[in-house]
Amino acid sequence: MDVRLDGCRIRSWRSSDAEPLARYANNRKIWLNLRDRLPHPYRLADARDYLRYVRDLRDETFFAIDVGGEAVGSIGYLPQHDIERVSAEVGYWIGEPFWGRGIASQALRAVTHHAVARHRLTRVYALPFAHNLASCRVLEKCGFVVEGCLRQSAIKDGVVLDQMLYAYYAAR
Repeated sequence: MDVRLDGCRIRSWRSSDAEPLARYANNRKIWLNLRDRLPHPYRLADARDYLRYVRDLRDETFFAIDVGGEAVGSIGYLPQHDIERVSAEVGYWIGEPFWGRGIASQALRAVTHHAVARHRLTRVYALPFAHNLASCRVLEKCGFVVEGCLRQSAIKDGVVLDQMLYAYYAAR
């Protein structure tokens, strides 16, 4: 994938992205809003492992968010299986210096449309923590609607948290 947008580019990951990936992902504020599979601290070895993983996937579903030729964040989706094969979960993060610029919204819009078209999906969903208002706003700006609140459904940094369930419905 290689899509140029106004404020960023969504592209395939490259092995040369390891250093900027480690630099931007090694941020406790980012870690606090993501799943535990993203380690903290986030080291160069973690970035290299992640890049090997995503580059070895048969179907590319994880992408770099590139600003000015540098990977400054990540966005991807997980197609679901069996009876939920018409759905995919989307997730994203962007380096703190790039917050508030509309970059995440542009990236989410592009990747959501790509996922729907590529996999003939009817639904793309996200599960941000309820306290992550910035991510909730990004989802709403991109046409995702709140389906509900999953009370006490997750634990992060030793704290039990609510998650919001947002979904984007593809036109049929």
